[in-house]
Amino acid sequence: MFRRAKALVGLDIGSSAVKAVELKASGKSYKVTGFGTEPLPPDSIVDGAIIDGAAVADAIRRLFEGRNIKTRDVAASLSGNAVIVKKISLPIMSDAELAESIYWEAEQYIPFDIQDVNLDYQILDRGDAASGKGTMDVLLVAVKKDKIGDYTGVITQVGKTPALVDVDAFALQNAYEVNYPIEPGRVVALVNIGASVTNVNILSGSSTIFWRDISFGGNQYTDAIQKQLSLGFEQADALKRGEASADHSVAEILPILRSVSDDLAQELQKTFDFFGATTSTEKIDRLFIAGGCSRIVNLDRQLKERFGMAVEIMNPFRQIDTTASAVSPEWLTENAPSLAVAVGLAVRHIGDEAT
Repeated sequence: MFRRAKALVGLDIGSSAVKAVELKASGKSYKVTGFGTEPLPPDSIVDGAIIDGAAVADAIRRLFEGRNIKTRDVAASLSGNAVIVKKISLPIMSDAELAESIYWEAEQYIPFDIQDVNLDYQILDRGDAASGKGTMDVLLVAVKKDKIGDYTGVITQVGKTPALVDVDAFALQNAYEVNYPIEPGRVVALVNIGASVTNVNILSGSSTIFWRDISFGGNQYTDAIQKQLSLGFEQADALKRGEASADHSVAEILPILRSVSDDLAQELQKTFDFFGATTSTEKIDRLFIAGGCSRIVNLDRQLKERFGMAVEIMNPFRQIDTTASAVSPEWLTENAPSLAVAVGLAVRHIGDEAT
């Protein structure tokens, strides 16, 4: 999964839209050479499964052609129940011994037939028998082959090469590390709120110490607006994005948004409680939210009140030069958080670590 290509377009295939970012190295940072989003018809992707491959492929084609993105090699990512990420402890061994034994070790932790998954791993802590730590910590990632095939298939249909498949939560981490200072010992929670899945990645310094996908996202906001105002999907979705209509104002849906945001906060609370119960780290210093729903009205304020910590909407272009992009600053401010995963995929380079 973590093989690389030299020049990659980061392509985030979400359940409500496809998003692409093309970057060019510029000194120690990057500059944007192309990016954009293209909506998907409802139910094209359900629970991470591609239902209408033709519709997804058409959206990708329109996105690349409309933004004149020329790079052929594509990095994509996955999340949800077809992705298994676990930190496991193993006896200290050499790299060669680990490579030989990892599939046997993985069988104990993967709830799928090992022949049905693509497997990758990274050593997090090699251990030190001399100091009393006789085990090594390994990050194990397994993704079902059929899910990878579905996603790489729609990329291939539009004449692009699927050069790399990553995991949403780790792509989010890449975007964060490119744009924000890393402080050893500082614990931050990265929360990417998509249409149907919310990815959580908690970091201590530059190391992932906890991760989880939550089956909750922007669709819950749209569904609540539909039910309470008796609207169609498109009308409700537009209101959620802050677009008033002749019949309904944005102010009218604020109580609905607040109620759903409370539900999201409860799901995050459960995740943070589990994190606190299963790790030696109790305190999260800061929360960064990204994804299309991170800009739901007052969401950052509600989360700050709920968790008593600083909450910031992530800007994945904070340290990236966007002056060459032909979009308004207002569009970028509004849409940048939804491009975080795509940015995290686009910054991948040969020789980097997988996460």
